[in-house]
Amino acid sequence: MPDFTVRGFKVYKAFLSQQAQAALLDQIREVARVAPPFSPQTPYGKPMSVKMTSAGQFGWFSDKSGYRYVEMHPQGAPWPAIPDAVMRIWQSVSGVDRQPDCCLINYYGEGARMGMHQDKDEADFQWPVVSVSLGDEGLFRIGNTTRGGKTESLWLHSGDVVVMGGAARLTYHGVDKIRFGSSSLLPKGGRINLTLRVVE
Repeated sequence: MPDFTVRGFKVYKAFLSQQAQAALLDQIREVARVAPPFSPQTPYGKPMSVKMTSAGQFGWFSDKSGYRYVEMHPQGAPWPAIPDAVMRIWQSVSGVDRQPDCCLINYYGEGARMGMHQDKDEADFQWPVVSVSLGDEGLFRIGNTTRGGKTESLWLHSGDVVVMGGAARLTYHGVDKIRFGSSSLLPKGGRINLTLRVVE
């Protein structure tokens, strides 16, 4: 059971132990070795402040042509498989039998943020999105199913897991800032956010 729910977002605090976080980080580093992180451009031609890569059948991508999923890393190789430890998190909290076919990996360095957005590039919104936080604390903002209106914010810590599904699946959300250096998990600081999605 989640520790609490905010606007339909199920929040599991400290879901991963420090040992589990370190083991998961090792698997994510292997993904990044095979599929190096990159800074995609928005359709407006500006580079995003986060660096990203992916694992699974699909990876998320953005350029002047728009937001979409692709089957190949920009360097031309298929995305690596989703690590077993990540799949176990999905199986524990998603509440569905369907397996994810994308794990988007975002790295937030000092000063990085993510504007308010909906996750709506997937084919079927009945499937939840599962988010895993590693490293520095991030201020997560939750809005509404339409732009504007009052929002709520909470600090996500390393090892926290959030499930966005049901009526909350298309709720606007974002990351306003991180507390750079607040975690010892990443020696050079920063926050890693994994989001598991069903694309097709």
